[in-house]
Amino acid sequence: MINIVLFCSTGLSTNLLIRKIENAAEKKDITVNVKSYPESIMKKYISGADVVLVGPQVKHALTEIKEECDAHDVPLEVIPTRDYGLMDGEKVLAQALRLFSLHSPEKE
Repeated sequence: MINIVLFCSTGLSTNLLIRKIENAAEKKDITVNVKSYPESIMKKYISGADVVLVGPQVKHALTEIKEECDAHDVPLEVIPTRDYGLMDGEKVLAQALRLFSLHSPEKE
């Protein structure tokens, strides 16, 4: 199972995206656990993540989020604005899987 954590402004705007990511993962027979939270409380949720993705609306907090992710050895990327706006679960899942696969050898 891959634990994907999404951070956005309130934690609510990503609910549809979460469902689309889960549907895309189900089609590929991949087990994921996707949660979203407001970036203001990110410190509580980074340590359990395998991958952190940030909504484009909170790029202003990217430096702080990156510092926390680096401290917990969790890879981080911003979701492209187009993929977020279209709620493209397949592309966002592919982004998370790519990050996970690039980072997972370091965790072994």
